[in-house]
Amino acid sequence: MPESGIRAVLRAPQVLLVLAASQVGRLPLASAPLALLIHARQERSLALAGIIVAVYTAGMAVSAPLLARTVDRWRQPPVLWGSAALSACGFVLVAYGGDRLPVALVGAVVAGLGTPPLEACLRALWPALVPPALVPAAYTLDIAVQEIIFVVGPLITLAAVALAGPAAGLLAAAALQLAGVAAFTLAPAVRQWHGMPAHRHWAGPLRVRHFALLVGGIVCVGAAVGSLPVALTGYAEAAGDRSLTGWLLAAQAGGALIGGLLYTRATPGDARRLPLLAVAFVIGYVPLLLTPSAGVMAVLVAVSGLALPPLLTAVFLAADRLAPSGTAVEAFAWIMTAFTVGSALGAALTGTLVGMQIRYGFLLAPVISLVAVLAMALVSRERVATARAAGIR
Repeated sequence: MPESGIRAVLRAPQVLLVLAASQVGRLPLASAPLALLIHARQERSLALAGIIVAVYTAGMAVSAPLLARTVDRWRQPPVLWGSAALSACGFVLVAYGGDRLPVALVGAVVAGLGTPPLEACLRALWPALVPPALVPAAYTLDIAVQEIIFVVGPLITLAAVALAGPAAGLLAAAALQLAGVAAFTLAPAVRQWHGMPAHRHWAGPLRVRHFALLVGGIVCVGAAVGSLPVALTGYAEAAGDRSLTGWLLAAQAGGALIGGLLYTRATPGDARRLPLLAVAFVIGYVPLLLTPSAGVMAVLVAVSGLALPPLLTAVFLAADRLAPSGTAVEAFAWIMTAFTVGSALGAALTGTLVGMQIRYGFLLAPVISLVAVLAMALVSRERVATARAAGIR
């Protein structure tokens, strides 16, 4: 029998290099917001510090599809190097711009706009790196190990700040992005990859109705995930121990890592699996409404993370199939932008709910995820109908 799963993916040529390099280059996704917050809190209120982090996130959300579209029309290395250099300039501007708020805001938005699209670039490479049968396992492995970013990233910021002060956290984020891009672009597959000639449309893959539905569903998934840190912060404060938040979020990341690694052993499945995985995602969040003791909550939070990597794997496979020829990188970037936007919306809405009652903070995730189930069901129905029309069983 042919080798399959994690080992087969990791043994493929260049995979370890591009996977590790992408992880390093993406560490600022988790380290930079904390670094910006710590740096801003030296001179500014928490509200202003939050605005600086928000404009950084907004910059990432806006630029990701645009940079990815450029990659689709050109090559990966020039776009990655150019964007990473721009982002580094933004971080340096914030670090050494003094106490002037306009400078900090400009630096933060530039740092966000320049975030290199490593995740989308890697997802576009998998079909060239592993056999077709292993692509789903590669997606799942990539999504699962990404959880390490959200554990290690903040620790790197805290270590840099402890060693050399608040500016060091920002400089570390810039250095990580540049180092990750440098290593990633060493891979022959990255240098040889070229965008496919295709008819271009101003809306890109969004002109495909069911792809737009998929993006809408991911906004809801992102909102559910983004609501949890805020809800857990309220839970931890009510329990009298703010440090619980970090441990509980680490538990969810651990659950997601386990769920992703287990799912690499599953067969890819067809389009009908997409809504089933969305339902599993919803079910994982329902027990959190019980708001039990911290130990039990840690277990429940870990369980809530199990279904996320399998769901995202199915989403990326669907995106790859739905996206028009020559728009693969942009399609993946739209999925990530939708997740980011949804996460920000979920955090904002949950803040109000937690203020009313702690349990309400955990209500948004399962409720809004039901909309995601509907979107995934519609996408799945279209894929199944298309397959049947083509005579595929």
